[in-house]
Amino acid sequence: MTTASRAAAPTLIGSVQRALRLLEAVVAHHGGAPAKQLAREAGLPLPTAYHLLRTLTHEGYLRRENGVFVIGTAAQRLIGVETRQGRRGKMAEALGRWRDIIGAPVYCAVYREGEIDLVAVADSPDAPAVAASGSFRETGHAHAIGQCLLSRLDEKTREDYLDRHPLRPLTRYSLRDRASFLERLRSLERMEPVIERQEYALGTVCAAIPIAAGFTAAAMAISLPLEQESRLLPAVEQLRGEVAHLLRSFVFSISI
Repeated sequence: MTTASRAAAPTLIGSVQRALRLLEAVVAHHGGAPAKQLAREAGLPLPTAYHLLRTLTHEGYLRRENGVFVIGTAAQRLIGVETRQGRRGKMAEALGRWRDIIGAPVYCAVYREGEIDLVAVADSPDAPAVAASGSFRETGHAHAIGQCLLSRLDEKTREDYLDRHPLRPLTRYSLRDRASFLERLRSLERMEPVIERQEYALGTVCAAIPIAAGFTAAAMAISLPLEQESRLLPAVEQLRGEVAHLLRSFVFSISI
């Protein structure tokens, strides 16, 4: 090997490679496998396999149960991250397609652990997202997707959110009175679009719809410039149709 090729070659840690091979062998067995079988499948001497298995178990990547090794909580967390990233990728792809079909930016958010979590946004230079008017989590009273999510919560959970994130005007159109805001939420039809006109950002109108996501409150929304307000309802109904079609195909999940 020349000096240049040696410099270009990556530095590999053999023990890490061997540990990863063992993890792969464990994952291949849903009910776990004994050390001798894992050593054989990973192509490792049994003493080396025992040493690495003990280390992986100590670190929480494996568990030993009834003489076999199974995936531990640390490895499960890694697998969960990969699963969530895959779901986010599918969601981003779907939102991007809907953005192009509808000609408007598309947003997806959930209410999780007491906060409004903006999961994904698909926009483009021709259909830019609304410029933020403050923390999205703290301004659910002002934007359509936040109002849609809050309308789906029980009274206690909704009041808890507003205690932590009181109403504050972002524009001259924003609601300032908590009682009036709560009355508005109660009056919303459960499956009807929630419309917001310049409450979050001047010159922008938004519409949001609730979507099915198991026990999680979830919603999607679109936004348009004020001068295109006549497109808002037809566009959000088009979004509802696209979402319903995808949900029926069982390939879309936002439980992430």
